Amino acid sequence: MKQQVNLGINGMHCAACSARIEKVLSSLKGVSSASVNLVLEEAAIEFDDRNLKIEDIVKAIESLGYTVRESVVLTEDEQMQKVQTAKKNMLQMWIIAIIVMVIMLLMMVPSRMPPWHNLGNWLIFSLTVLGMFFPARRVYISAFKALSTGITNMDVLIALGTIASLLVVPLSLIVKGIRAEDFGGIAAMILAFHLTGRYLETKARGQASSAIRKLINLGAKTAIVLVDGEEKEIPVHKLNTDDIFLVKAGAKVPADGIIVEGSANLDESIATGESLPVYRQTGDRVLGATLNLDGFIKVRAEKIGKDSFLAQIIKMVEDAQNSKVPIQLLADKITSIFVPVVITLSVLTFFAWLLFPSFISNISETLRGIIPLSSANYGLSAALMAAIATLVIACPCALGLATPTALMVGSGLGAEKGILIRNGEALQRMKDVKAMVFDKTGTITYGRLRLVKIVNYKLSEREILQIAFSLEQGSEHPLAKAIISEALANNLEALPIEEFVNYSGKGISAKVEGQILYLGNLTLLREKGIKENEDSLKDTQYPYASSVFLMDEKQILGILYFADTIRPEASNVVKTLQGMGIDSILLSGDNQEATSAIAAECGINKFISDALPGDKAHIIKELQEEYGAIAMVGDGINDAPALKQADIGIALGQGADIAIEAADIVIVPNKIELIPKAIKLSLVTFQKIKQNLFWAFFYNVIAIPLAIFGALHPIIAEIAMAISSVTVVSNSNLLRRELRHL
Repeated sequence: MKQQVNLGINGMHCAACSARIEKVLSSLKGVSSASVNLVLEEAAIEFDDRNLKIEDIVKAIESLGYTVRESVVLTEDEQMQKVQTAKKNMLQMWIIAIIVMVIMLLMMVPSRMPPWHNLGNWLIFSLTVLGMFFPARRVYISAFKALSTGITNMDVLIALGTIASLLVVPLSLIVKGIRAEDFGGIAAMILAFHLTGRYLETKARGQASSAIRKLINLGAKTAIVLVDGEEKEIPVHKLNTDDIFLVKAGAKVPADGIIVEGSANLDESIATGESLPVYRQTGDRVLGATLNLDGFIKVRAEKIGKDSFLAQIIKMVEDAQNSKVPIQLLADKITSIFVPVVITLSVLTFFAWLLFPSFISNISETLRGIIPLSSANYGLSAALMAAIATLVIACPCALGLATPTALMVGSGLGAEKGILIRNGEALQRMKDVKAMVFDKTGTITYGRLRLVKIVNYKLSEREILQIAFSLEQGSEHPLAKAIISEALANNLEALPIEEFVNYSGKGISAKVEGQILYLGNLTLLREKGIKENEDSLKDTQYPYASSVFLMDEKQILGILYFADTIRPEASNVVKTLQGMGIDSILLSGDNQEATSAIAAECGINKFISDALPGDKAHIIKELQEEYGAIAMVGDGINDAPALKQADIGIALGQGADIAIEAADIVIVPNKIELIPKAIKLSLVTFQKIKQNLFWAFFYNVIAIPLAIFGALHPIIAEIAMAISSVTVVSNSNLLRRELRHL
């Protein structure tokens, strides 16, 4: 049986780490998919539990030198601790690096004491070793674990580069042509800049992943349950289905459930996006994480833990952040082989400088004339300098962070607005969408009948409504519910009735205040022998409305018109989409007349009526052949196949579960005006991913050749490497500014 598990992983420092873990997990028997997110430090694995256990997955991860943590998503405190640790290591390393720089400057002062140079070099050597063993020790531990398990990562490159530069000091005692002072301080400076980049990256990652932590913090931490009639406060995770819990004024609802006693006004903005409170009473459903503003309610727990509304929202966001965008696949392939290739390039660079010194030096002189970021070196010294620079300049981190950071910020911002992007692929496909197909019922319309108009013939509108209410009270028919709802809103009281008769499929009758009155459709009207022109009975304002006639034995007393009313924002949504170059199409199972009228009112030029549920997916396929990429918006069970067929499926969050499961994007608050915003969010996030990947590729394409040909000093190379990763993450965080008015 297939299962999905998310595991938090400690110890990942670069994209090569996540690529290696992903490769190993994917190779396990029973694993159908595995995705490792470097920014979240999390793995999402789908596997068959008949072939594999969670313990086996944990062992596979730990065998690579990483650890699996108890909490999947880092808590606020854990994230703060990571940032503080990174900051402390950075500051300690900079203290050492500054002392090393001062010693190097003193060594440049002419002196009559040659031993001072030797002493200075050994002081630099000792201080650098101190930095390696304390603030920078995790770099070397990570590199050792990686190499001991047969893998390579970014820390391996840094470790090799710094150790090589440091070993030049004792090497200079036995090899002529190498000046120890040229290399002595390089290792300390490389580590200082590397730990600075690590700190800035950790801080930026924390900002990028804040959306998930915000969502988690929305939930209640404890619940007050009734045990043998007494109140007992327990952690939320110990709540069981059918437990009765209490929610007092000012407290959050701990789980989804049904009110069994009491009433209260609830802030349900987390689910609906509406700022106005909603009145809930006995028999009504409530959602976990909503806030009780007043009153006191007892609730029977219905959905707890991972089945709750909030948990499902969090899971959707996590799934999106763990998903892969197709454009990322190339970056992943490069990242997986990046470090071994760089080590090979470094070795080749070293020997190229020794074997072809004149040729390489000429190229180096030309480049330094354009980009003066290194001084001239010759012989063994030049070979070492270029090899070390090549090791530390190359950075797979920028490539690995390019997509997940942008996806994380974009999906997190969307979640805050009620727009859930369920997979990364939707971001890339959205740019190609040419037409948006709207299901009518529940999408363009509200999906429930309302009494929209009363035409009075012999009685007043109020009298017609009161009589209809009296005849229909107690009925569960949708038309009856609409009448009852309108009557109660107008504070009407039902009149006593006698001799009630039900005409199946036609209507009803009863004696009201001594007179037999009928409430029914056109068929019942004809059976009573009342002759009226059918066209005159239709309403021009609501041509798609259903009509019900109130009559006596001889004539019509009034007509009640019912319609599934159009959302007022529908026409603006259609206009906005048109401005984005996306055509709108209305798809409905209703008749042509009703569908045509609704399409015209919304400004939709193309509509398809009389569509059977089983035909919708086929219709979407035909539209794809006509337009190209198609997006569809729906909310019902019968929309699920069509949502899956569409290039982008968009479901309204309060629709059927199967529709939500089939969709790529979910609009949680049931507001169709968020659809254009969802498209903008997708387009802007994908644009940011492309920017990140461009700069990551561009950086490596430019930087590595400069390092190979000696145009970059190793310290400058490390600064550039650190900046590249921080730039990608910071560029992703700029999405917040670009989408602040979403």
